[in-house]
Amino acid sequence: MNTQTKPKSSAVHPVDEYPGHLKLLILGFQHVLAAYAGAVAVPLFVGWALVEANRMAPSDIPHLIAADLFVAGIATVVQSVGIWRFGVRLPLIQGCTFSAAIPMVTIGSQYGVPAIYGSVIASGLFMIIFAPLFASLLKLFPPLVTGTVLLIIGTTLMPVAADWVGGGAEVKGTDAYGTVQNLGVAGFVLLLILVIERWAPAWLSRIAVLVGMIAGLLLCIPLGMVDWSTTKDSPLIGLTTPFYFGLPEFVFSAVFAMCIVSLVTMVEATGDVLAIAEITESDVDNRRIADTLRADGAATVLGGIFNTFQYTAFAQNIGVLSITGVRSRWVTATAGAMLIVLGLIPKTAALVAAIPAPVLGGAGIALFGMVAASGVRTLSKVKFTESNVIVVAVPLALALLPAVAPSLFSQLPAWAQTFMASGICVGSVAAIILNLLFNTAARAPKSVGPSAHDTFRGGIGSEDKDHDGFGDIPGQGR
Repeated sequence: MNTQTKPKSSAVHPVDEYPGHLKLLILGFQHVLAAYAGAVAVPLFVGWALVEANRMAPSDIPHLIAADLFVAGIATVVQSVGIWRFGVRLPLIQGCTFSAAIPMVTIGSQYGVPAIYGSVIASGLFMIIFAPLFASLLKLFPPLVTGTVLLIIGTTLMPVAADWVGGGAEVKGTDAYGTVQNLGVAGFVLLLILVIERWAPAWLSRIAVLVGMIAGLLLCIPLGMVDWSTTKDSPLIGLTTPFYFGLPEFVFSAVFAMCIVSLVTMVEATGDVLAIAEITESDVDNRRIADTLRADGAATVLGGIFNTFQYTAFAQNIGVLSITGVRSRWVTATAGAMLIVLGLIPKTAALVAAIPAPVLGGAGIALFGMVAASGVRTLSKVKFTESNVIVVAVPLALALLPAVAPSLFSQLPAWAQTFMASGICVGSVAAIILNLLFNTAARAPKSVGPSAHDTFRGGIGSEDKDHDGFGDIPGQGR
């Protein structure tokens, strides 16, 4: 009888298993490769946008990249290992979210770079304080809302990808914009990404964007499109400097806009954690979700101090868990340590910053398109009643207004411009409000199918088995 009970008492959950030193390093490095392209994309996007707005110098971009990798590594270790009530203790990779990209560019263009980091720090504190309450308010973010927000994020970022394809917004309106060479490089990168996704082995397809960007960089070298001056001047080893751009400034409208974005980020993180819990066969309750969000908030505060951005879980690394079958959180903790080391090597960040804009454009089309497509996938689980069509259509239309007419709100006060100029903020708030307005228990649906109240509670999305997590958020009792 003792021999039967002994294995049970000594059993270790796969999440807590230690796979061995060599396997730990190999699998950890694979997680780094899967996350790297997404990790550097946000600082590149925000950095070059602020350069074009004359708020930052090109030489500052390597610092953004190094700081991002450094803080992402710390955040990943905290989420994987856990420190008190910070961290979910699951195999999870952290990185900057694209949800905050456009709002941060808007804030930086209007108020300066220090205002970005003031709003980032404030939004991180908001996430830490609001985390327990948010875990009990997930019904406000059913698949109908989260899918719409993801669709908005992807579509509103497309004008940026278009400028990158043309050669960068700084050459817009000149003969250097939209040249055959620029279009050809962007097309090559996009085509290579698609070929890898279609015909390459599964492990290689997970880093298709990274491979495409590296190949595009190599193609641009003989074409004379790469400026190596910043890379040559960068030291091999260096510490990330806190408050590199000066002490943070706290502007109310900027803080408010970033707190709105934080709600979107928290939904994104919750969905990813629920998906990871399903893959790893782990129990996740509201308390563990709150632990996740507290760690996200702490990483965001740290990001504001070290001059980087808002943090959340990276969905692409969820696929790595499924492919390898290794569910150990010590693997992702090792990946976090590797990201910290990369953040302490400025040469690496400078090399990434030297990537020409058309290369970013080809990758950006794929990256931003994937974000929009993930929104469509989430919405595919929703029954499109007449009410739900409105909840998707109006926020999407409102979000596209600043993208198609950037000067539309230029006559508004500065505080209002900060909010209205961000399609993500406007669309997210509109989606939440319209969902509450049209999908409540007191309002009957107008078409045949599941009730609007069921949709509000995520009843349609609860059938989501694609590991995107969003269908499991509201009221699933998981």
